[in-house]
Amino acid sequence: MKEAIKNNKKYIVIGIVIIVLLLIGLAFAYLRTTLQGDKDYAIRAGTLNLTLTEGNELTLEKIIPLEDSEGMNLNGFNFSLTNEGNIDTDYTIYLDDVELDTNETRMPDSSIRYSLTRNDETFNPKNLTTMGSNPNRRVDFGTIRPDETVNYTLRIWIDYGATTEEASGKTFKGKLRVVATQPVGDVASTVLLNNIPEENLYDDGVDTFITGEDPNNYIWYSGKLWRAVSINDEEKTVKLVTQWNISSINYSSGDSAFEGSYVEEWLNDTSVDGFLYNLRDYERFIKLDSKWNATMMSDTSKPPETTIVEDAVGLLNIYEYAMTCNNNSYVNSYLFTSLEWWTLTPYDASYVWYGDNIDKIDVWSAGGTVGIRPSINLRSDVKIVAGSGTEDDPYRLLGDNDEENSGILLNTRYSGEYITFGTGENNLYRIVSHENGVGTKITSAEPLKENDSFKTLAFGDSVYYSTTNTIGTFLNGEYLTNNVGNDYIDMIEDNTTWYLGAVGNGDNYKLAKYTDTTSNELILRTTQAKVGLLRLGELMSGKFKTGNIKNDSYWLLTPSNNIDSMRFSYFNGSSNFIVINDASAIKPALNLKSNVVITGGDGTKENPFTIELSN
Repeated sequence: MKEAIKNNKKYIVIGIVIIVLLLIGLAFAYLRTTLQGDKDYAIRAGTLNLTLTEGNELTLEKIIPLEDSEGMNLNGFNFSLTNEGNIDTDYTIYLDDVELDTNETRMPDSSIRYSLTRNDETFNPKNLTTMGSNPNRRVDFGTIRPDETVNYTLRIWIDYGATTEEASGKTFKGKLRVVATQPVGDVASTVLLNNIPEENLYDDGVDTFITGEDPNNYIWYSGKLWRAVSINDEEKTVKLVTQWNISSINYSSGDSAFEGSYVEEWLNDTSVDGFLYNLRDYERFIKLDSKWNATMMSDTSKPPETTIVEDAVGLLNIYEYAMTCNNNSYVNSYLFTSLEWWTLTPYDASYVWYGDNIDKIDVWSAGGTVGIRPSINLRSDVKIVAGSGTEDDPYRLLGDNDEENSGILLNTRYSGEYITFGTGENNLYRIVSHENGVGTKITSAEPLKENDSFKTLAFGDSVYYSTTNTIGTFLNGEYLTNNVGNDYIDMIEDNTTWYLGAVGNGDNYKLAKYTDTTSNELILRTTQAKVGLLRLGELMSGKFKTGNIKNDSYWLLTPSNNIDSMRFSYFNGSSNFIVINDASAIKPALNLKSNVVITGGDGTKENPFTIELSN
């Protein structure tokens, strides 16, 4: 067993973090220079004049691992950017590796935690891996106006959970690099209002809604396809909802209130399992104090502001859904997908409105399971820099539109992004999460096909998955041989822990992995296997295709409370129960190793990442 450094009394040494500063400007062509000294650094290119001012030097030596609360109290490294030119400037700050001395060994990014303060806004602590991997380890990005100064404090410390093997006696050295360019794009609200036809806009006096069957309001952000629903008239924030169901869980134990529900918890979970945690740089894209109107309603009229919940992530209410089709037939709304999905509007004390899979809205017991289409509000300063808003060419956001991914570790990328993996007709996969902390969990983009038809199998003779039951034997044998192939098999972790907790109606989705809903203690019933399945409530366990295709309902890993039935992702987007000797489709899941790197692509469905195993 690996020994945590916190239990080792030896001191750990981390080298100087920031020793060189680079600025890159753009005036007709890129200019590069290395600037050295104690205080001020400047580069001028045409009308751009960006100054980087270095503060105190940050040196971490003889440091023991710290809890996040202790790391947040460090003085940190202070620096600022000032725009002394006469035009707005887009900029990105990177933290690059510095070559180590011959007697030094580099500390892995996974053993390092950081927090960034931008002016008066302090972001939550994260692993350094969330910045990306060298040379695309991004600290921050934005647009700076003439005469504006942006002040930063960067705090870095050793993760309290780092092991001796990972970090003891090792060194991290880095340098700041600032890339400055002439600005591109415009804020999202302006682009949408200027490009959506007037007949597809409806202003209710507070929000301007986008209406119609298929307007050009697709946005790609953080590995997921979204639809822009409305623009707030005053704040100019843009409300988005995912095009597809990301997962499906019980709404609550039976109470219809959104606040305190399982769904609210799932949406705003900042653990490795959570939806919010797995969104890219969410502090820079999302209005974290968004107000969600969860007032109980018996119809689709505009709700009074009786029950307002403040969260980063929410759901649409039934009024907002109705506005997208002007209160006409819901099949006339671009949000209609023939799938079932929760809204946040209670109907009464125990029933909640949901989007029906036929042609309407309906109500369902809060203890039941329906799909989840998360909703967020983009900050008013988020810019669209590419795309035309169509499904095949969605709008792309500044800071999420990476141009160069080759050589980047896959374990720094985001839930939902597409990769090419395996052979034949089943070679499109998606990132699920980084559940084990170092690797990348992936799942097939849709259930496995065989000669253009979905392959179906019985689960086996027990509700507990293993490599010896029917589906486990197939996935860890024939599937690897016929659908993955040797070039990709070497990328897979030999053994992954699969959690086998049961979840019945009205139960919290967390019971699929944890002993209870309030602690992080993992359940004891697990199994080890190279290939497994997604569990109930896991990211990317929803439906990403129009419903009413019955043979693409697929097995989940989670048993029900009965001795002979399992959870499965139903064709209509919900998650129902099916007995283990029935046949259902198969959506394999597996963990890729930490040294899998990207060789091409941009992570979209049209241009998925290509990957290889690095040395």
